Amino acid sequence: MTETRTPWTVSRRTFIAATGVATGGAVAVTYLAQSGTDALDAPPEGSGRVSLRVNGTAVTLDVDNRTSLLDLLREHLHLTGTKKGCDAGACGACTVLVDGRRVNACLTLAVRLEGAEVTTIEGLAPGDAELHPLQRAFVEQDAFQCGYCTPGQIMSGVGCIREGRTGSAEEIREWMSGNICRCGCYVKIVRAVEQAAREA
Repeated sequence: MTETRTPWTVSRRTFIAATGVATGGAVAVTYLAQSGTDALDAPPEGSGRVSLRVNGTAVTLDVDNRTSLLDLLREHLHLTGTKKGCDAGACGACTVLVDGRRVNACLTLAVRLEGAEVTTIEGLAPGDAELHPLQRAFVEQDAFQCGYCTPGQIMSGVGCIREGRTGSAEEIREWMSGNICRCGCYVKIVRAVEQAAREA
């Protein structure tokens, strides 16, 4: 029996790799009509090797040059605490620390992090270690509801404290404004950051 394949079942990533375009339906249809679906099976060209430290562990990986830090963490290292929200740098769910600074992992190319130190939510209190003060504050202040944004909120809060951006509730809100909580727990999140900042 012959397998029937349709070009419309390919992923966005393999489609872009094969066609070289991210938008433009007419271009895509023309390309598929001229080349058939075999081109979509070709492995993507362009990969690189990156060595970095993730939560204190040295890691060396060969990755596609387009792989984001978020996908490296979730798909290659299986560190799924870092969440994929908007995948466009707008919600902050994927916030991690790179060399101590807050970054949106979805907007950061993995191959550009050679030698970097990456800390994810799993690295704040690894194994049976005591909770990080901000993790404990989130629990004590009941600063979450569904919890999906919580890892990014905590990592951003840790960065906020390290940067000294906790002089007032207003300052915390300003410097945490890149992290969206769709459940609306902002008041308690600010209280948790204030509590952890006092303990720091």
